[in-house]
Parts: sequence; structure tokens; C-alpha cells
Amino acid sequence: MNGLTLVGLAIVVFAAAYAGYGRWLVKTWGIDPRAKTPAVEFEDGQDYAPASRFTVFSHQFSSITGAGPVTGPIIAAMFGWAPALLWLLIGGVFFGAVQDFTALYASVKNKGKSMGMLIEQYVGKTGRRLFLLFCWLFTLLVLAAFADILANTFSGMTKAGTPNVPGAQAASISMLYIFVAMGFGWYIRRFNPTGAVKFVVAVVLVIAMFAVGMQFPLYFDAQTWRYVTFGYCFIASVLPMWLLMEPRDYLSSFLLLGMVAGGVIGVVVANPSINMPAFVGFEVNGQSLFPILFITIACGAVSGFHSLVSSGTSSKAVANETDMLPVGYGSMLVESLLGVVALVIACAAASNGVLPKGTPFQIFAGSISNFFQMFGLPAGVSACVITMCVSALAMTTIDSVARIGRMSFQELFTPSEGETAGAAAKLCMDKYFSTIITLVLAFILCLAGYMNIWPLFGAANQLLSALVLISLAVFLRTTGRQGWMLYIPMTFMFLVTMTALVMSVAGIVTKLQAGSFVFMVDGLQLVLAVALMTLAVLVVKHCGKELVTGKAEIAETEA
Repeated sequence: MNGLTLVGLAIVVFAAAYAGYGRWLVKTWGIDPRAKTPAVEFEDGQDYAPASRFTVFSHQFSSITGAGPVTGPIIAAMFGWAPALLWLLIGGVFFGAVQDFTALYASVKNKGKSMGMLIEQYVGKTGRRLFLLFCWLFTLLVLAAFADILANTFSGMTKAGTPNVPGAQAASISMLYIFVAMGFGWYIRRFNPTGAVKFVVAVVLVIAMFAVGMQFPLYFDAQTWRYVTFGYCFIASVLPMWLLMEPRDYLSSFLLLGMVAGGVIGVVVANPSINMPAFVGFEVNGQSLFPILFITIACGAVSGFHSLVSSGTSSKAVANETDMLPVGYGSMLVESLLGVVALVIACAAASNGVLPKGTPFQIFAGSISNFFQMFGLPAGVSACVITMCVSALAMTTIDSVARIGRMSFQELFTPSEGETAGAAAKLCMDKYFSTIITLVLAFILCLAGYMNIWPLFGAANQLLSALVLISLAVFLRTTGRQGWMLYIPMTFMFLVTMTALVMSVAGIVTKLQAGSFVFMVDGLQLVLAVALMTLAVLVVKHCGKELVTGKAEIAETEA
């Protein structure tokens, strides 16, 4: 088997899915191109800000494409390339893309409400509070994990004590991205350039930032970058969308889409052989294919976090309902394609069925860098470009998570209709206070290191997907729309994630019995795992009851 065949198959499947299944969903549920979207109706210059289709696509794609589509498939390759590929294709088309699109659709049809507020409308107040608490705890895990990844990527020194030139250069470019994005956002807001002009200006800015950043690298240690990263998260969380996040994601999309294109073109040109067996076994290195495969490959197939982006930020930027399909469904398929490319690259780099040594990012970055060099790019520039792409994956995710975490905390204390907020609730609803609380707790978690957070993050992420899918099924049923296409995904994901969490808890208990239990690592994971499982069961109980017994009627907000 060769890599070109697998990538070609993926492109055909995803293109057919978008043109067929995606458009069928649009036709089945209905889209009104003349309707005022929440971004237009409630434009406030802060959270609600209508943007062009590609700008919103860039925000969605940049936000959801974190470390997952690269790390997950490469780790899961230990079971063989076939199981990983099948899950990327099936999960991407029928699970992830459907979830992302439906979450965006439901939010746009309901005044841009987040998933938590949608649950209150269609399930009830208790369901809303339970879900928002789950979401907020989940954002703490994401912030902690990705901040630590960024800090170590930007660190000016390697573990061996030598200068980390690509990392320092990427750090400098990333800092430039923040300030340049704000200027670019002001330029777009002030002059409203055409799409072509905006594209040209963006390309020039990206090239200029690379040129300057590579000449003036920033050599700071990892701890310093942790402080800087959380400082950036605070700024991104409170500033208007149009001023920082939207223009930054637009600029970053050139890197991310370029990385995907570079990987695809590299595979086409090199046509590498796959040096991993199609299937290794149902149990490898003590890891069972079920549920590990479906937890490990998250963002490339289905990720609960995506729904928070769809309903939390993207729905407040969609200018026309016709943009929802490419933004919600299309962006997920592109991410799934990145997962396939990462899988092919890793399996091509394997030797005699054994993956090369190094982290998944190192394996991926090394191969992509080699592809860039095939096109005449110097080795030093290639290393900087791919490091910047990797950091952009995390950077464009972490700012969205910070904003979503802040909003989840605010909504957790937002009174329902007819209720009055007390002094404490008003304080918790304050934009700055809620941001600080979220970031401080995430920073404390970050100190444990992402390797201690990642396993729990993976399970929580997929469990969130199950909760979102069942909540969206309630929305579809209540509004008189077909929702049967969500039943299998939501059931499967709930079984997978609860199994994984139970296994994690059992492993921690075993450590406790063996005397190797570390409270700051294992204890924290145990508390969070039990809390997430409890919240999940309660949310499913409330949503499941409404799904079975609730009345199907058109919601007033859609009249």
C-alpha cells in the first residue's frame, strides 16, 4: 500500500460527503439565506460581529485544529493504519462534521446561544447548569494542556541545553502575529477591503512576520512563556472578536491550510510506501483498541470541543445561513484530511512496522520539513515554518478556549428568565472576573504538565461530544426536525468515553493500592474524572428523558 492511494481515497470520500451528505442535511433541516443571523441582528462589536464566509471558516478551522489531528492518528497507528484510517473517514463524515454543523446550525437558529443556553431552552435549567459546569471544567483541561505545549515549543533551550532556534523564531513570529492581527483587524473594520485585497495584504503580512521573526528570535524559558501565553489568553478573551481573534485566525489559516496542502502535495510527489501493517491487533502494548482508538483520535474524527467553538464564537460571526455548511461541516472534513495526512506520513516514516522515535509532532514536523525541502526551501526555514505551524495549531485553539471558558463561567451564573442575579452572581458574570478565575485555575493545572493532563482531556473531550450530540438530538426533535442521524454517534461516543473513564479511574485506584499514587497528579485526575462522569450521567439523564418524552413543536425563537 502507498500513501498516495490512502490520501486520494480520503479526498474522494470527504468531497463526496460534503457534496452529498452535507447538502442533504441542509436540505433536510432547512436554511434561509434571507434570514437575519445573530451576528447581523445582535451586532455589538464585541462577541457578535458578522464576517465573510472565509473569515468565519478560518476562525472555525483554526480554532478546532489543535494538536489532536496530528498526535491522535500517529499514536493510534500502533493498532495499524487501517483502524485509524477507517475511524478518521467514518468518524469525520458521520460523527464530527455532523456534530460541528448541527451545533452551529442550532445556535444560529437560536440567537447565537451557546450549547449550555440551548440546553436550558430545550431541556431545562438543571440540564443547562450541569452542562455548563462540565464545559467549564473541560476548558480548564484544554487551557492547561495546550498552554504547556506552547510553552515547551517556544522554550529557547532544548532539554540538552542547546539553543532551540526554530522554537525561538516561532515564538517571535507568534508574538508578531498578535500585534499585527490587531492592526489587520482595525484595517478590515475601517476600510472593509474586498476579499482579494484582504488576501493579498494578509499574504504580505505573513511573509513579513516570518522575515522579521526569523531574524529576531526570542530566547525565553518555558516558564516565562507560560506566563506570556496566559497573558495572551486574557487579552484574547476580553477583546472584541473582530479586533484580535478573527483577524489572527484569518492570518493563521494560511499557515494551517498551507501545512495541509504541503502534506498532500508531498505525499503526491513522494508517493511513499506504507511501512506499517494494516492491522496489528485488538490489544497492543497493553492498550485495547476499544476504547483507546476512539479516544486517541479525537479532533480528526469527532471532538466535543468543536461544538463549543461552533456555538460559542462562530455562530456569532456567520453573516448568512448559507455559510454554515462550509464553516461547520467543511472545516471538520479538512481537519480530518489533516489527520489522514499525519497518519500516512507517520506510517511512511516507520521501519519494519515500528514507528520512528520521538513525539508525534516531531515525527510529523520532520517529514513535512523534508517535503518543504523537496520544493527548494532551506532546512532552517523549513524547520521554522513547520514549528510555527505546530505552534499555530495550539495558539489558535487556546485563545478560543479561553473565551469559551470565560463565557461558560458567566453563563453558569446567568439567571434564567424571570430570575434576578444577586451580588455574587453579578460578580461571576463580569467579563474580567470570570476570565481571571478561569485562567488562574487553568494555570495551576498547567504546572502538572500536559502529559499528565492529556489522557483525561481526551476522555473528557469525547464525553463532551456524546453530551452535545444527545442535546442536539433533543433540539432537532423538539423543533420537528429529523434527528435519527445523531442517535448512533451519541450512543457510541457515550459508551466509548464512559468505558475509558472507568478504566482511568481503575488505573488510578491500582496506583493507590501499589503505593505509587501522587496526589497532585493522580489525585487531581481522579477527582476530575469522577466529577466529569457524574456530571455526564446527570446530563444524559435530563436530556434522555426529554428526548423520549418531550413534545415535538417549533420553537418560538424560530417562528
